[in-house]
Amino acid sequence: MYLYFLRHGEADWPDWKKPDDERPLTKRGKKEMHEVGAFLARIKARPDLILTSPLPRASQTAKIAAEHLKIKCREEKLLAPGFGHSQLKRLIEKHPAESLMLVGHEPDFTETISALTGASLKLAKAGVALVDVNVSSGNGRLLWLFPPKVMKK
Repeated sequence: MYLYFLRHGEADWPDWKKPDDERPLTKRGKKEMHEVGAFLARIKARPDLILTSPLPRASQTAKIAAEHLKIKCREEKLLAPGFGHSQLKRLIEKHPAESLMLVGHEPDFTETISALTGASLKLAKAGVALVDVNVSSGNGRLLWLFPPKVMKK
């Protein structure tokens, strides 16, 4: 099974007074996600489904990616902050597919990718990684990792 891990785009609001869980993407974050979505379309990323954390910054990221990839997007509560390797098996069983794109948060994705592959990495905001996962063993192989600056036109 192939898992694309897409971290949400920029959502830093210096004077944000509401709960952190309500932060949306910034204007720059939306622009950057359109660049990432266009890049993913150019390299012919073909997940069967996009699953997203319910937080606004992640769901906005997922909708932009879905628009560029022309695939469906669905909210998945398991991807809320705190997601980890232990929830991954439940998520895969709940959404059987050959390929999924997961949209969520840090440090959750870096820790999950590291647990799957043994790789030492850091997933940047708007970064994306592709992992080939052996579902029966729970191990994976990191195929690629792109920070957003590589994906710009």
